[in-house]
Amino acid sequence: QVQLVESGGGLVLPGGSLRLACATSGLNFSAYTMGWFRQAPGKERESVAAIARYGIIVHTDPVKGRFTISIDNAKNTLYLQMNSLKPEDTAVYYCAADPPPYGGRWWVSDEYAYWGQGTQVTVSS
Repeated sequence: QVQLVESGGGLVLPGGSLRLACATSGLNFSAYTMGWFRQAPGKERESVAAIARYGIIVHTDPVKGRFTISIDNAKNTLYLQMNSLKPEDTAVYYCAADPPPYGGRWWVSDEYAYWGQGTQVTVSS
């Protein structure tokens, strides 16, 4: 049984930092494409970053230079380091796993078969 469990969300001041973690079990972690998505109230779910196989690491434009996705294969854990947070980063953040083979569409939520329950990130003064 595949499980993804996010942690690390919370309330932070603008300009602050948070590190999200996604602990996984039940999957061949090193073979999957792993992604972070977020959904703000009243908006569609959007891609934030992804680590695909073959060394592909991508971040979407709104977070580029501020967020960093990483993995620890020994711990089967995905991370998202978020710096210089802005109020518009407020959302529920989800990790997701896309089983192989890699389809190339890392930004498309429908490509991901497994999802965590989400963790709330609120950026506010």
